Amino acid sequence: MDIKGFTYGYCANRGEYRSEAGIKSQMLLYQTGVNWMCLAVACYQETAHSTSIEFDFGRSCSDRDIMAAVELAHKNNVKVCLKPMVNCRDGVWRAYINFADSDFAGDDIYWDKWFKSYGDYMKYYAELAEETGCEMLCIGCEMCGTERKEAHWRKLIAEIRQIYSGELIYNTNHGHEDDVKWFDAVDYVGTSAYFPVAKEGGATFEMMQKEWLRIREDMHRIYEKWQKKIVFIEIGCRSANGCAAMPWDFQHKELPHDEDEQANFYDSCLSVFADQDWFGGVFWWDWSTFIYDTKEEAEKENGFNIHLKKAEDVIKKWYLTK
Repeated sequence: MDIKGFTYGYCANRGEYRSEAGIKSQMLLYQTGVNWMCLAVACYQETAHSTSIEFDFGRSCSDRDIMAAVELAHKNNVKVCLKPMVNCRDGVWRAYINFADSDFAGDDIYWDKWFKSYGDYMKYYAELAEETGCEMLCIGCEMCGTERKEAHWRKLIAEIRQIYSGELIYNTNHGHEDDVKWFDAVDYVGTSAYFPVAKEGGATFEMMQKEWLRIREDMHRIYEKWQKKIVFIEIGCRSANGCAAMPWDFQHKELPHDEDEQANFYDSCLSVFADQDWFGGVFWWDWSTFIYDTKEEAEKENGFNIHLKKAEDVIKKWYLTK
């Protein structure tokens, strides 16, 4: 497993990466033994059917913010995957960005408009990734509704490679790995690996491990198909009872705190995948831009953060000693 990673600071506001609290959070992340950081920044389109992606000058991270975060990572011998993402302002998941296909050859007007805007967005950050020395660029995250537009994606990837010389990864969603017909054009098969590995709360390490072994067979089949290493570019589980059955969940606030379930999710996954030579590694989701300071605060935090929780000890075991 080459990539011992974590995502940092998803959807941070302008200036937060460079703030005292943001820098403190990054330094705490580096203490876990990560050798990669995924820097997830976001811009927006109004709805899933809008054709224009916009930068919010009052909110979105500036180039200077990104440059500072990359520089700090590199000073700590941590490589960076820059991950520009698209969200919809109306709250619809980006996987539903979609348009009707034209009945006429060569007349895909809505798709052409969207890919022109998305391409401009992605190439802008490809240039920034090149100039800052980011070792990897994620060219899309969970864009499931767009994945069938193979010609559009191949054209965009070719354009990006004219700008950016590092490694490219695309991030599909778990269960959609076979839907992407153009994985040969990138360097890694990336997936949001929020696979449910339990049926209800309280699942043990052994129960989850059994499910990961089944998932490993499917992931190896995908590797064999493309001869590209598999990377879990998003994966995580909240410290809340029942979340191993729905690791993607961030909405059920009523679930009780459960550090054991979160720790078992992390540990069982790495026990199954870490020693596989075809497995590229993981970027866990997500280390907050501003992190809490005490164990008491950690015990009240039921999100994806692992700081001062049992899962942090699991990560340090795998990242620092193996």
